Amino acid sequence: MRSEAPALTEKLAAMQPAQVPFTHWMLDSVLEPEACEALLEWEPGEDARAGDVGGRRETRNKFRVFVDPATRARDTRLDRMAHLFDSEKARSVFRDVCGAELDDSALRLELCLDTDGFWLEPHTDIGAKRLTLLISLSTNDKNGAWGTDLMSPEGDSITRASGAFNSGVLFIPSDKTWHGFVKRPIEGTRRTLIVNFVDPAWRAVHELAFGPRAVAAPSA
Repeated sequence: MRSEAPALTEKLAAMQPAQVPFTHWMLDSVLEPEACEALLEWEPGEDARAGDVGGRRETRNKFRVFVDPATRARDTRLDRMAHLFDSEKARSVFRDVCGAELDDSALRLELCLDTDGFWLEPHTDIGAKRLTLLISLSTNDKNGAWGTDLMSPEGDSITRASGAFNSGVLFIPSDKTWHGFVKRPIEGTRRTLIVNFVDPAWRAVHELAFGPRAVAAPSA
């Protein structure tokens, strides 16, 4: 596998982040066309579609789907996408431009299929997550209204990410990164790829694209 980085890293290196309500990067054309095609073709079954989750995705943990080793093995396009995100070039840009601490972190890629009734309560992603990138992949003509809400701690939507196809919002989780999804109509399916790098405390290793990150021990 080539060690090149995804195209979004070039954009990150050339842009300044927005600061309201917290530091974040708004991106377009995040994924390669082949990866988009694979993610649109992927139909994991009706159980993977989520309406009202009570504001928390973990209420449906057993139905969530990931770009895990088995998924990579069956689709070379998704395997390439995972390798690009996990490349040393991508990691270095996420570190140098965004300030992410990724040395011992592992890649987690989740495909979310949300339907009418879906909403997410305000949360920050602090804890085991070192980087969060939410990529919109909805093709419905209403998708521009389906972006992630960046919020105040009280749950007010301060700004909303674009829901345009293949756009994304990236941030480094902190105690200020309140975000969620204010309940609003969803016609059809809201499709999103969630990209996270997670630290060694992440217990659900079956969700990881390559398994836990192996870090070389320091030389004596």
